[in-house]
Amino acid sequence: MTDGGQALLDCDNVVKRFGSLAAVDGMSLTVWEGEIVGIGGPNGAGKTTFFDVVTGITPATGGRVHFSGQEITAMGADRICQLGMARTFQLNAAFESLTVRENIDIAAYFGKGKRPVPSFSLGKDVRAQTEEALAFVGLSNKADETVAQLPVLDRKLLMIAGAIATKPKILFLDEPVGGLNATEIDHIMELVLKLKQEGLTVVLIEHVMRFLLALSSRVLIMHHGKKIFEGLPSQVAEDPVVVETYLGEGTQKRLKTFFAEGEAQT
Repeated sequence: MTDGGQALLDCDNVVKRFGSLAAVDGMSLTVWEGEIVGIGGPNGAGKTTFFDVVTGITPATGGRVHFSGQEITAMGADRICQLGMARTFQLNAAFESLTVRENIDIAAYFGKGKRPVPSFSLGKDVRAQTEEALAFVGLSNKADETVAQLPVLDRKLLMIAGAIATKPKILFLDEPVGGLNATEIDHIMELVLKLKQEGLTVVLIEHVMRFLLALSSRVLIMHHGKKIFEGLPSQVAEDPVVVETYLGEGTQKRLKTFFAEGEAQT
């Protein structure tokens, strides 16, 4: 629990089956206001499927999910988003033929409540939310560019802008730095820290361990749909099960060096 915080999200024994396969197998997680929680694990561990269930993309087979004290287990993604839960995706999800601004307009318009199909006027509130989100992620100067023209980093920023334009309480980021170089990873890292400073709670999935461990106040590792570790970032490389099933000895040594150097600098 964070100092003075409140439980924002509570996932109790969440299960998602596809036929006989349990992609998520009894996952429980409580997220407190103001946290950054990182989730790692090998490909196929069930991380994205867990996100899909919590955010309403796909229905749970079992278990319960509560958000801000309200059960959302059976709700659809649109309603869950309107309650204050937003997410990004591994793939660059956007309307390719529209401009950057138009994509954010759509997110801002539909993300806060049930709306009719928009007319030519979206309203001052939507326009303000769009411009604020564009400025926050640094895309204001590309607002009128067509999304199909954007490089990978800007597409990542666009998804984050669309998510925060809905004014969420909690943001789920699914591999936000996948495919980026070291400089671009640092750019996204600074942005996530800025989101936390603004009071946003973040849950993220990432394979880039430097990013995951540097940002997270708490880390979970999944394997075969189950949680095999939960603890401090500095404890990840010390867990023998995590090393055997996910990290390997080479990554373990690099992570130990990473934390040793961090301690030396403080």
